Amino acid sequence: MPGRQFFARDAVTVAAQMIGLEITFGGVGGLIVETEAYLPDDPASHSFKGPTRRNASMFGPPGTSYVYRSYGLHWCLNAVCLKGSAVLIRALEPTTGLDRMAARRGTSSAAVLCAGPGRLAAALGITGEEDGLSLLAPPFALRLSGAAPGLVIGPRIGITRAAEMPWRFGWQGSRFLSRPFGAAASVSKADEIG
Repeated sequence: MPGRQFFARDAVTVAAQMIGLEITFGGVGGLIVETEAYLPDDPASHSFKGPTRRNASMFGPPGTSYVYRSYGLHWCLNAVCLKGSAVLIRALEPTTGLDRMAARRGTSSAAVLCAGPGRLAAALGITGEEDGLSLLAPPFALRLSGAAPGLVIGPRIGITRAAEMPWRFGWQGSRFLSRPFGAAASVSKADEIG
């Protein structure tokens, strides 16, 4: 199981190496197939202007959950890395508790159940109440899945600042991604990042 030292590193490295991990919350979840990294000196990061009440968890211990509401609509789950940096978990391949996730989301389509950070949080039942909890302790669980996926790497999406940074990572060939990677995406292995 990944521990605090796994997260106590550069968020770009962690984002790449989270692909293929299994995450569950309250007994539901799946394999991480898409992530994005955000660093403290990154104008797209919530930590760019320093600590605030909203982003306080981003300055907590590595392995802390940072949960925020996007556009006042959707909760988004992040894993805190080094101080002021985090990895947005963008998509899962749902594997555990599919019935519960489908009921929460109102769909039985596995391909869209957790495809996107808002859908993922809704399927897992993540809200602002989970902000600041440890991802390394119940009700969360993180496990190595034994998978060694190829990575697709490309620019981040859904942001306007520093969107060109190649800090979005996906499981090559996954049908559970939030959005396909463009033609400019590159392919690598997680252990080659960092």
